[in-house]
Amino acid sequence: MAMTPRKNEQSPAFNYHDFDLVKGLALRFPGTEEGVSHAGTPSVTVRGKLMCRLHDSGAFIPIRLDFALRDDYLERYPDVFHLPEHFRNYPYVCLWVHCRDKALLAEVLEHSWRGLAGRKQLKEFDSARA
Repeated sequence: MAMTPRKNEQSPAFNYHDFDLVKGLALRFPGTEEGVSHAGTPSVTVRGKLMCRLHDSGAFIPIRLDFALRDDYLERYPDVFHLPEHFRNYPYVCLWVHCRDKALLAEVLEHSWRGLAGRKQLKEFDSARA
């Protein structure tokens, strides 16, 4: 699905390609789907729920994580993750778009996916990995 502005539309404040690495890793998990979220930003969902998206500022990528995991990643990787005030009450951690650590991204995205996937998806995924 091509996500570029139509003719005569104002260009967005973000670059779609800043989401490519995260999107590519996220879409490897069963039941994930590419979509469009807030302000036309690219996103990935699981069972209709937002897993991650490019923020409309273009500066970071909110990734859904439970609060304990979020706090752990914020503490261990302060140069990679941050938490804007608006996100404090929501189960998200914000990844700076400059992060290119595929192993770390895959780890965080798997935690996110596991929090959104159904039991059947989890069982099939874990069986395939065993």
